[in-house]
Amino acid sequence: MLDIASIATEIERQRRQFPGLADKVYFNFGGQGILPRTGFDAIVEAHRYLEEHGPFSARVNDWITERTELLRRETARSLGVEPRTLSITEDVTVGCNIPLWGIEWRSNDHILLTDCEHPGIIATVQEIARRFSVEFSFCPILETLNGGDPVAVIERYLQPNTRLLVLSHVLWNTGQVLPLREISRLCHQQTRSVLVLVDAAQSVGCLDLNLSELEADFYAFTGHKWWCGPAGVGGLYVRPEAFESLSPTFIGWRGIDMDESGRPIAFKKDGRRFEVATSAYPLFEGLRASIAVHETFADAKQRTDRVVQLAGYLWGELGAIDKVHCLKNSPPESGLVSFVVEGANPNQLVRELEKRGFFLRTIRDPLCIRACVHYFTLPSEIDRLVGEIRALM
Repeated sequence: MLDIASIATEIERQRRQFPGLADKVYFNFGGQGILPRTGFDAIVEAHRYLEEHGPFSARVNDWITERTELLRRETARSLGVEPRTLSITEDVTVGCNIPLWGIEWRSNDHILLTDCEHPGIIATVQEIARRFSVEFSFCPILETLNGGDPVAVIERYLQPNTRLLVLSHVLWNTGQVLPLREISRLCHQQTRSVLVLVDAAQSVGCLDLNLSELEADFYAFTGHKWWCGPAGVGGLYVRPEAFESLSPTFIGWRGIDMDESGRPIAFKKDGRRFEVATSAYPLFEGLRASIAVHETFADAKQRTDRVVQLAGYLWGELGAIDKVHCLKNSPPESGLVSFVVEGANPNQLVRELEKRGFFLRTIRDPLCIRACVHYFTLPSEIDRLVGEIRALM
């Protein structure tokens, strides 16, 4: 059992801010975080304000502009970047689609992906390849989970015509954390500099991040997973050096400058360029409130340390069960713990656990069960999950 007596009171106080924890044992933060009460209240209050003072009026429009920029600034501060480098999006997939479609592709350009990317991103690359005669291929990052060098693997699979590398910072299926700065530097040092697009679905809110130090060109994230915000708000960081390599694909009034007659005259010179039009603005307030809840508990490094400590505890307890095998042979570096149970159907086991109040998910490739712990997960919840798996076996 982890020794957390010194912070037990603070953890319990923090957990009371998440009503969804009251009736379940939750291990699916990598799929959807649990919204804190203040996040829910902020959404409701924003809707109320819009209806009372508009919903369309000069006052409301000023409020929307102000609150949008507040979210941009607070998100940028959390990620260690300048607000002008951030675009507010709906989710990770939208964030990835902005650079994927915004690059001016030429016939025979090459896109390299790892073999651990999300199907939605792979499907986008496949369609780009079909439309623009672009080549794509995969590098075997999965094989480096328990040994090997991801940087060396990527270097081996880069081609002279590679234009873009697509990878995840934290692999959604295994929880492996890739050495992103080293990979970015490798790509930028190629004779033809290779752009780097990062699917950050499992890193923002889970890891202590300073994006300006990671040197990736595009970093697409969401607020609804580890940040525990509402579904429907995310973002894209574009490295200043890569900004001019992108053109907007979906275009609307939020991304353009207009003259006095209202005619578009230019695209905006910052991250707003890739934003389109009307959004569900009350969700912006929900995400701001959710981020603030986490920051009242501890700083990002302390939260990350606790996530990794708890994930390590789960990993160790699962590994002590006969016929349970964690995919990673060493303690996790993130909050994701993927495992298999000999002789058990993963989908059936997850459904049985859910009937008993334990929420996990399955992954198809590799076929396994994934459990995600947050900094406010309790060791007693881990003990209960492990005990339930033993009982079901």
